[in-house]
Amino acid sequence: MLKPTPEPNPAPAQPSLRRRSVIDTARQLGLLEGENSRIGGRIRRVLVAAAKAKSGINSDTELLEYALAKVALEDNFGAKLVQRKGRVAKDVDLEF
Repeated sequence: MLKPTPEPNPAPAQPSLRRRSVIDTARQLGLLEGENSRIGGRIRRVLVAAAKAKSGINSDTELLEYALAKVALEDNFGAKLVQRKGRVAKDVDLEF
């Protein structure tokens, strides 16, 4: 019987391109300007640990800032795409 080997889960040495893009866009839109405020809440430890591992972020503050920026910048592409269902003519040649 084979024993499962743990998968390596190294944290990225530098922020991912996606993370940098989210933070840079939020900064450009002025979402990271002004005074800081406090936010409090009870979050499951396993959720925080999973988010930190996935993002490579170690700081609770940076993790919250990144998560909130992602929500603030959400473009609802999926919902908009579904709303367009049936709007492209059936005779359009999509070349495949």
